[in-house]
Amino acid sequence: MNRPNTVDEVIALYEAKGAEHYGESVSQLDHALQCAALAQADGADDALVAAALLHDIGHLVADVQADEGYRMGIDDDDHESVGAKVLAPIFGPAVAQPVALHVTAKRYRCAVDPTYLAALSPTSTATLAAQGGPLDEEACERFAAHPGSEGALALRTWDDIGKMPEMVTPSLADLRPMLERLAGERS
Repeated sequence: MNRPNTVDEVIALYEAKGAEHYGESVSQLDHALQCAALAQADGADDALVAAALLHDIGHLVADVQADEGYRMGIDDDDHESVGAKVLAPIFGPAVAQPVALHVTAKRYRCAVDPTYLAALSPTSTATLAAQGGPLDEEACERFAAHPGSEGALALRTWDDIGKMPEMVTPSLADLRPMLERLAGERS
């Protein structure tokens, strides 16, 4: 497990493994950059833009999806938890919390909106099963009351949309100053 501890190491991880695909029509890096661009277009603050950019870093750190025995609809790499644990010491809770909750946000939306569930990509549908499926009523109430639910739901929207092969985005180099500023505020 390659666990980055600095902004330079986060960027190096995306440069090294970002070209990998995860069942969608775009690479991990393209997906990350698209999510960040969508967050910026929606006027999100820098912490939420960073969360959108880095929300799937846990996939790159856990690095199990390419394993021969990995089964997408059965095995869960717990990427949201892994990612939040990596990001919290570098960027703090404003970045880590939406990352930690973005899978729960998907499970919540699937429970409360059948049209959302029907519109999930095949990969998101397969991973939903491994992630526990839609939340039950009690878990939906807890999630909706959580102070981080709004940010997580916004991140979820960008996560679902950010899979367009031809989308023009900023580069990692363009986003580096924002990441460095957020990390500097943390230290």
